[in-house]
Formats: sequence, C-alpha cells, structure tokens
Amino acid sequence: MRKSFAIIGVFLLAIGVSLGNEARAAEKFPVKPINFIVPLEAGSDGDLLSRPFTQKASTVMGQPIVIVNKPGAGSTIGAREVYNAKPDGYTVGMAAVTLITNKLQGLMPYDHNDYTLLGMFYTFNHIMIGATKTARPFKTIEEVIAYAKAHPGEVKLSVASVGQSLWIAAMAFMDGTGLDFNTIPQAGAGGQTTLQAAGGHADIAVVGLGSAKAQIDAGNARLLAVIGPKRALPPYHYAPTLREIGYDISWDTFGILIGPPKMPKEATDKLVHAFEIAANDPSYIKFLNERNVYQFYLPPDKMVGFLDERQKQAQRIMEKAGILKK
Repeated sequence: MRKSFAIIGVFLLAIGVSLGNEARAAEKFPVKPINFIVPLEAGSDGDLLSRPFTQKASTVMGQPIVIVNKPGAGSTIGAREVYNAKPDGYTVGMAAVTLITNKLQGLMPYDHNDYTLLGMFYTFNHIMIGATKTARPFKTIEEVIAYAKAHPGEVKLSVASVGQSLWIAAMAFMDGTGLDFNTIPQAGAGGQTTLQAAGGHADIAVVGLGSAKAQIDAGNARLLAVIGPKRALPPYHYAPTLREIGYDISWDTFGILIGPPKMPKEATDKLVHAFEIAANDPSYIKFLNERNVYQFYLPPDKMVGFLDERQKQAQRIMEKAGILKK
C-alpha cells in the first residue's frame, strides 16, 4: 500500500514539475528567434516596410525576428504558412489586403477572422506611374486618360496579381474611369510591377511609392497620380489624386500583423506589446514618412471592425470584376 502511495506521489510530482516547466517556458517567451513570414517578394512594399519594423520589435523582445519571404499565389503561400504554424508565437507574419480578399476569391478557406490578430502598423496610398522608356511616355495622368479613350485596349497597364491591394486599386481605376487597358498581371506585388514599367515593358503601372521611389528618382518612371485620399508627402506632392481631377476613386492599403490561431495569451501579449512599441517608434515613423507611408497602429481589439468594412469594399470591386466566389 505504501508502495502504491509512493508511486502515485512520484507521478503527481512529475506532473507538477512538467506543468511548472511549461508555465515557466511560457513566461520566458521568447527563448529563441522568431520567424516573421512576409508573403511577398523581397523588395516589395510590404517587405521593405517590415524589415526596420521587425528590427525595432526584436530589441523589445530580446530575440531576433527573422524575415522569411514566402511570395506567390496571391500571398496565399505565406498566409497558409502562418496559419498552419505551431501556435507557440515563434512563427508570425504580416499580411495586406489579400488577407481579406483571398477568401472572397475562393483561394483560401479563411480570412482575418481565423488568425490571431496582433495589430496593424502602416497604411499607404497607391500611385500610378508612367514608363519613360516606352513608345508612349506619358507625362501626366490626363494624357493617359485621353489616349486610352481614343485607343481602347492599347495602353499596357502592369498590375499586381489578382486580388492584391494594388490589383484592387487598378480595377477601381479602370471601373471609375470607364477605360479599357491591356492589363499585364504580375506574379508578385509592387516590386515586380514597378520593374515592368521601369523597363519599358508596360506603359503605366499601379504600385506603391516605396517600391517605385528609386525608379522615379532615377528617371525610369514618372509619378502621374495618387489612387488614394490624399497627395503624397514632399517631394512627391506634385502628383494629383484621382479625385482632384474629377474621378471619385480612392483605395489604400495597410499592414496587418498576424499569428496562427489559438496562440497562448503570454506569447500574444508580448508580441502585441513589442509590435505596438515598434509601430510608434519615432525613427520608424520617420522611415515610413520618407517613403510616403503613414504610421497606422491599430490594436487587435479594434481590427475586426476595420477589416470587415474594408472587406465589404473589396467585395464590391471583385464582384464587378467577376471574380467573387463567396
């Protein structure tokens, strides 16, 4: 009998030690580097804006946060990687508008409601650039519109992969102006789309200023217009918004921080805390503004309503384009 009690005692002690170790491990999070999945190619807007952000968050966490690019398939590869990761806090990532549009297209069975939301950290307007090395080197957005009206389907428009924020902006532009363009979809986002125009393979492109800035400064592309609610910051504030030239067209994008579903509270709280500090860091905000991007921190408890509303807007655009599956 005594032997049985002794065995039970040892068993209960082992359970207690195990649970204690797990609790301490959770409290110590993080004890190793954290992978940060970017579902876009290196050099894209989301990639460029994530790198200094994760560096700031790393200093708060006390562990490296390592960027892992997983581009392709309309950002679904990276999104699935985060969703299917072990929910221990060591694999998180960023997402953009595709997080709310891929489900609408039938590309993923889940959206923002199915992840652990960790905050939002930037927003920026989309822009229209014109190639300088093409047979049609447009100098103003008015020239683009006038030529496209007179020559339907001739102007080559480089756009991001279907469903991405840049694609939605391009579709909104086409729908709002009633113009017909020869659209050239890219497999990635702003980086590849910019290169198509800068190399003269497309006449115009819808991109983000962050990825297009170097090509504009080098003279390989011109900033023609802003597809967003307000003009770019200096020195790029010379380009008008589409609303300023008479078209009620506006769309902007945002950076979303996500983790796999059912993450433990300890890890979630520490990541949210670090991400909030990084998003509000003055040097990071300066970095954003230099690239005509605006700081936009939103805590997890305010994200669902915001994303639900933007999903409704995207749904209307996608329904008109005939790609809505939901």
